[in-house]
Amino acid sequence: MLNSKVRLVENMQFVATADSGHAVVMDGPPNVGGNNTGTKPSELLLMAFGGCSGMDVISILRKKKQDVTGFEMNVSGDVAEVQPKSFQKMHIEYVITGRNISEEAVKRAIELSLGKYCLVGTTLGKSAEITHSYRIVQE
Repeated sequence: MLNSKVRLVENMQFVATADSGHAVVMDGPPNVGGNNTGTKPSELLLMAFGGCSGMDVISILRKKKQDVTGFEMNVSGDVAEVQPKSFQKMHIEYVITGRNISEEAVKRAIELSLGKYCLVGTTLGKSAEITHSYRIVQE
């Protein structure tokens, strides 16, 4: 079981601490009583999705001996406009930079991450439509 503790600091600022001991500051904008001193929880969800899938993809590409010199993801989400708000659609774009990168290796790494390994993505996929794309930048 994974655990975290989320503690109110002041106004709308919270500090979340995970089992690992690492902490994240969350806050809201002034129009909801916050001071904008931290990331919004909804933004953290997108960031967690990118981090989770990214760790899978880079690990698989390294096992496949791909010469990756740069890797980033652009993660976006469409939120319902009425309550209860939730992510309706999410898109993750993988941008892989390197030398002699195999398109098949990239496709397979993404497929494995989104379909099998990424806990965050498989959880989000139960309530939101998840799409993806990728770009390979050969050096």
